[in-house]
Amino acid sequence: MVSVSEAESKVADLVAAAKRAGADAADAVYHRNESTEVQVRLGALEDVGRSDGEEIGLRLFVGKRSASVSSSDLSADALTALVERAAAMAREAPEDDYAGLAPADRLLSGEAVQIDADDGQDPSPASLKERALAAEDAARAVKGVTNSEGAGASAGRTLMALATSTGFTRGSVSSGYGCSASVIAGEGAGMQRDYAYHSARHLSDLEGAEEIGARAGKRAVDRLNPGKLASGALPILFDPRVGSSLIGHLAGAITGSSIARKTSFLLGKRGERIFASGITIRDDPHRLRGLRSRAFDGEGLTTMPVNVVADGVLQTWLLDSASARQLGEAPTGHAARGGSGAPGAGTSNFFMEAGRLSVPELMRDIKLGVFVTELIGQGVNGITGDYSRGASGFVIRDGQLAEAVAEITIAGNLSEMFLALTPADDLVFRRAMDVPTLRIDGMMVAGA
Repeated sequence: MVSVSEAESKVADLVAAAKRAGADAADAVYHRNESTEVQVRLGALEDVGRSDGEEIGLRLFVGKRSASVSSSDLSADALTALVERAAAMAREAPEDDYAGLAPADRLLSGEAVQIDADDGQDPSPASLKERALAAEDAARAVKGVTNSEGAGASAGRTLMALATSTGFTRGSVSSGYGCSASVIAGEGAGMQRDYAYHSARHLSDLEGAEEIGARAGKRAVDRLNPGKLASGALPILFDPRVGSSLIGHLAGAITGSSIARKTSFLLGKRGERIFASGITIRDDPHRLRGLRSRAFDGEGLTTMPVNVVADGVLQTWLLDSASARQLGEAPTGHAARGGSGAPGAGTSNFFMEAGRLSVPELMRDIKLGVFVTELIGQGVNGITGDYSRGASGFVIRDGQLAEAVAEITIAGNLSEMFLALTPADDLVFRRAMDVPTLRIDGMMVAGA
């Protein structure tokens, strides 16, 4: 892999070439990804994959016109052609009053915050195979597990660099590791599948393969012999691995593009209560070893931890520079971008703070309800907030988890669901979006 300084030189040189070609402004982003992944099934090696790719993207402005191009060919001739093509495209593009680089006075300067994103490790394919086998062995050892869809282990490293014609040039590198297992319990038409996984920036933070596998096996066995449930309005508990999707819907509804286009069910709700009092939802780009930690955003702006929701009240939109200009506001340091195209807005390490009640306390008064462990389908309308998804999990009877349940649909409206939401105290940081166990009363359940 190239060094950070070499990557910074690549993007800085491309921006300089764009300026020489007549651009009024430009920025360039470089990504290099290296990864190794090993898959096993039924105790045997199934696949070993190695990927190593790089891409560079250029965004070029001529007045209020702009164009974005990218290339995986970084030879001198290819980059010269890239600049020429971008300049020609920009001159033919329609004018956009809101397009442009981020404000120069908001760019990160000085020392970048340390996020400890790279541990420097490079595990061998053999060690990844051992980890994957250990995960599958632990899952298959659970009584009731009858088959395996396989297990995997991966390791990788990502380097990115960003340069702008306003003087910003920075790069960063991050490592990443993962382990997963997926198994089947039962026989014939009664078979049930489930899985477990974990991802981490540092290899030393990755959960043990045996724990991952055992959890996958237990989850599959626990789902055997699911029953039916009569339709009605019931309290729903969301397991953290699926509950995180709820704050994902929140994040999508408060991005600048959704607000500027007036396509959000939360339009006009900034400064208003959208959750119960006491609930805080935070975006923290500076968490050490966080899966989406970053010192600067996709436009070079300084990032800062922020309470998106404080005491139940929506505090901010997530704005890149273009949507901020459209709304007459300042960007918030939430720009995100890939190798090509203009930046959008998104979260970093996004999470809901823990509540005060334990999970048993949270469901103690529930006579009949559902503990959801899997969601199916994409039945969410971001404009109206209407929510309807297939689900499976466990029935809650008299405050206790009871039999498995499947083939149900849960429905509501996100605005009402947010206000009715109560978090438990079991928050654990495992994903890019994290929540504790969540309870929402009064959701409609369509069962048998």
